[in-house]
Amino acid sequence: MRVHLVAVGRLRAGPERDLVDDYVQRFDRTGRPLGLGPLVEHEVEDKKNLGMAAEADLLARAVPAGAVLVSLDERGKLLSSPEFATLLARWRDGGRQDVAFVIGGADGIDPALRAKADASVSFGAMVWPHMLVRVMLAEQLYRAATILGGGPYHRA
Repeated sequence: MRVHLVAVGRLRAGPERDLVDDYVQRFDRTGRPLGLGPLVEHEVEDKKNLGMAAEADLLARAVPAGAVLVSLDERGKLLSSPEFATLLARWRDGGRQDVAFVIGGADGIDPALRAKADASVSFGAMVWPHMLVRVMLAEQLYRAATILGGGPYHRA
């Protein structure tokens, strides 16, 4: 199952980019034998500053047809890492070809796009900078792959 990280904004060189790249590489290496990956990033920008609705349109166009659509949102469901891994495995084992995790811009994800999501996941009640959410998602995807593969990375 291909995994897509679809986000508003460009992640420039720096510590966040380095962390995302590291976790993406780890996920691809660990997930491929498990039928997970590759992890592909899609970055969109609302260059005309038309707001959340315009961002939502760009995000929706970047999501592959038929993909499981997952919004990253503070109103989403709180999952433990093993629960997140189980969810990924369920989609994979159910024959889904693609899953797309959508990260909005500074104002979040437009309600219309959130309503279309198959699932909504939260990393807690706090609001996180969208660039850090990419790092957190990439790490959790890697962690999920190690959980599913029985690796030692996750200690719970």
